[in-house]
Amino acid sequence: MKTQFLQFFVSNWQRKAVSLLLAVIIWLVVNHSLTSTKTLSNVAVRVINIPSGKTIEGIQASGKLNKKLSLSLVGNSNLLEDLNSTDIEVVIDASNKSDEWIATITKKNLVSLNPELDISKGISRVYHPNFIIRLTKLVTEKIPIFLTQPIGEAPREYQFLDVWPYKLYLTVSGPEEVIKRLKLKEQKLTFNLNDISKAQLDAIASNQSSEQSSEVISFFVPDQWKQINIPLLSDAPIEIDDPLAKSLRIDFVHCNLLPINAPILVDMFYPQEFATTLNPLKYQIQPSSLVKNDNGVFFINTPLYAKGADRLFIQIVKDMIQVLVIASPPSLRKSLDYSIQFVNPRQLEDTYVRTLVSDVSDEDLRQMKPHLREEYLRNRFRSYMNRFQLFTAEDTKFELNAYFEGHNVVVEEKSSNIALPHQSAEKKQ
Repeated sequence: MKTQFLQFFVSNWQRKAVSLLLAVIIWLVVNHSLTSTKTLSNVAVRVINIPSGKTIEGIQASGKLNKKLSLSLVGNSNLLEDLNSTDIEVVIDASNKSDEWIATITKKNLVSLNPELDISKGISRVYHPNFIIRLTKLVTEKIPIFLTQPIGEAPREYQFLDVWPYKLYLTVSGPEEVIKRLKLKEQKLTFNLNDISKAQLDAIASNQSSEQSSEVISFFVPDQWKQINIPLLSDAPIEIDDPLAKSLRIDFVHCNLLPINAPILVDMFYPQEFATTLNPLKYQIQPSSLVKNDNGVFFINTPLYAKGADRLFIQIVKDMIQVLVIASPPSLRKSLDYSIQFVNPRQLEDTYVRTLVSDVSDEDLRQMKPHLREEYLRNRFRSYMNRFQLFTAEDTKFELNAYFEGHNVVVEEKSSNIALPHQSAEKKQ
């Protein structure tokens, strides 16, 4: 049996070897000559040699277009079986082209992105839908970037104050129509306060030397945050190149109660539309345990505090704070609205800015240009005014109940246990 098996291979071995070799050659030739068709979607398109002063709408900094193509490829079956849309890209030469033309894509326009695939010989024909390329004027402009209110929460023991500056400019280049649209539409940049830790703010506070401004902690925004996504121009974030971006900061203040060591005045505002029935001749504020009368001047007779500001601000405004109760008919509003006002706010602002500008110990302020330093300080002062609230010694927001009682206006501290006279009457009914 063994002898017969060996004889099978040994006898006429030359002919058998030639037959085997021919069979392998025939298999290789037939296998490589088999063709098929495959359609690839979302194939990237890159345009090169765009004439100076021209561009294409939707082109990225890399030269790739936002628009992608579907290609039907005819070629070797084995190659097409392994080929994906990410393995190739279409490269179109814009040299000596008109402003608008229909691009014809052949296998010469295909570039392999996969070094293991040789598409130069494996693909014979390319079919694709009509693909129009339009060249348009390339322009360079500055577009505004608006800094919005941050999202997230400030670190513990700190209160968010403001972002400064509020607006920056970004120099961009692109199609004329796209740049026009970007200039008309607000581009916004928003930071997340959750990305700032208490340890970072504590470290900044410990390094500040100025006593007057040490309550304001300025977190200078890192360079990697100074980027904005504009998909119409780039598939990657664009760095803001405005020189003022170097000063971009997020300001915080300590959440400390600051005493207001001055009386807070209380007065009435009578709208003109109700002047015949609601006026100072008919209604006056009634003195109470909360509100005292000093020669016709009413003021709140309880210690109050503020939060979310610095001591200098409180020192400057403490004698110019007023609670204004707004009169309205009882049929419209049973409990009267009120607001906290600052008397002569422009003068108060000037005093605050003048005091800090003269503080040469604050290095951050000293390094800013004079006009920017003044703008920054004025914005800080206005943020204090806009966010100003009164608190009691128990760190509870101070609120008022104001209502008519006969011809008197009663002003008392709001409490969940206090019911207004008209409310009690309604409940009895």
